[in-house]
Amino acid sequence: MATDPFASALFLIGAMVLAGLAHSAWLRAPLSKRFAMPLDGGLTVRGRRLLGDNKTVRGFLVMVPAAALSFVALRVVIEALAPGLTNALWPRTTAGYGALGAWAGLGFMLGELPNSFVKRQLDVAPGEAPRGAVARVVGFLIDRLDSIVGMLAAVTLVEPTPWMTWAYVIVIGPTVHWSFSVLLYYIGVKARPA
Repeated sequence: MATDPFASALFLIGAMVLAGLAHSAWLRAPLSKRFAMPLDGGLTVRGRRLLGDNKTVRGFLVMVPAAALSFVALRVVIEALAPGLTNALWPRTTAGYGALGAWAGLGFMLGELPNSFVKRQLDVAPGEAPRGAVARVVGFLIDRLDSIVGMLAAVTLVEPTPWMTWAYVIVIGPTVHWSFSVLLYYIGVKARPA
């Protein structure tokens, strides 16, 4: 049976929500601050930081394994509660779902980096919104989509992913992603809610 676009989209969103909860808790934990080393190591391009201080090792340390575990957990729950639904998803073993989850988590985190690079080159400070009404709207949309597109691209590289799965995740995912930004703001991890 072919992968069902809606079922696979809901699986991806659900699994990444679980990983996002773990990621949010980790970023709030005092221990995580020990790993707040900038990914760019202070490197600059045209006199501007490559990525800035907000893109650190600590995000990758949890998002990749958290996504792996969330893919496995969700797969196990689906198998136990609705075994027929597994036929609508990718034909992988439980361990294969762990590998797919790790890959999705890596894609999610890597998807944010080009946007950070562009914002640094445009003199937008880490954690800040671009100046100007149009730039703020564009920046808001890109901030919600970059990691989602990175995750979808990573999954699609290793598993056939229907284009409608992309469409569902791109329509539903930004609202979920924005909700996490608001959560991180309210728990004191982010400087602004968007």
